[in-house]
Amino acid sequence: MPNIHLENLIKRYGNVEVLHGIDLEMADNEFTVLVGPSGCGKSTTLRMIAGLEDVSEGEIYIGGKPVSRLEPKDRDLAMVFQDYALYPHMNVARNMSFALRLQKRPQAEIDKKVRDVAATLGLTDYLARKPGELSGGQRQRVAMGRALTRDAATFLFDEPLSNLDAKLRGQMRAELALMSQRVQKNMIYVTHDQIEAMTLADRIVVMHGGYIQQQGTPEELFKRPVNKFVAGFLGMPPMNFLEGEIEERSEAIYVKGDGFDLRLQGEKTQSIRQHKNKEVILGVRPSDLNYDQNASAENTLTLDVMVSEYVGAQSVLLCKCGPAKVMVEVNSETPVALGQKLTFAVNPNGVHLFDRKSEVAI
Repeated sequence: MPNIHLENLIKRYGNVEVLHGIDLEMADNEFTVLVGPSGCGKSTTLRMIAGLEDVSEGEIYIGGKPVSRLEPKDRDLAMVFQDYALYPHMNVARNMSFALRLQKRPQAEIDKKVRDVAATLGLTDYLARKPGELSGGQRQRVAMGRALTRDAATFLFDEPLSNLDAKLRGQMRAELALMSQRVQKNMIYVTHDQIEAMTLADRIVVMHGGYIQQQGTPEELFKRPVNKFVAGFLGMPPMNFLEGEIEERSEAIYVKGDGFDLRLQGEKTQSIRQHKNKEVILGVRPSDLNYDQNASAENTLTLDVMVSEYVGAQSVLLCKCGPAKVMVEVNSETPVALGQKLTFAVNPNGVHLFDRKSEVAI
């Protein structure tokens, strides 16, 4: 499969620039997810790759060949849209084979391709039905099947699961992951849902304000975010942020703020020492706060419990630390009373510090 390379990609609508020089390399047979909030430029980037939006500046290369001036049909791409875009008067088989029939492929080849793709997506029993007789998840699978029958080099997905309910989204995520393993093609997937990004991607590209904030594997972005935006966007429940100042006392490093005084430990301590007296934002994920009434006071946060959300095996506590709110994940069997003060040990390797002005990781 060809590599896809975006070089200094810029998009303007009139005098408004919405993409500011995107540079991105997508490797052969990679599942790349573009993720970010609404308006960050992820769908615009995908549509430019597809040829549905013009490129203002820069170039798109597919397999080393510049394609930004080519028509969509000449780019060897297949796209799945958010709203399915199925023909209501055609049955599933005819919807899936539409592109092949336009290409005037032999009927035997079309029938075989449709059967093979239908078997992969679990649609064999629905080939004679029309879209109006299918559930939302089945319609989305038909839309994917229509793309797969084209046998294109690259598949583009523009928020394909956003119209589905939560349970069906979970099922379709699993089906997409299995499909990507079977199909062995380049896939570029756009979503605002960080859970989809974390569970599906070989590589995540986080976008915000028309810029790429960070790219890498899900684990790299989760454990080593380059700035506060990436840290807060990935992870559910989201990372907690507390404003404080770095202090050095008796050769130990602390972050002190309103309602907490935390001694920093672990491998980052030496590199942080040079930033003493610096105003920072302390970031700690809810899963890195462990209920421990006997932990050393220097390595804990004492929090006032405001709300407890029972979600099965775990409960999510909304607590107060000074003026800030902090979320904590605990075992649902943990005895918790609203208004109670609880002490949580902080995982030393789960501490993140960000410059308060630039919000860049320290």
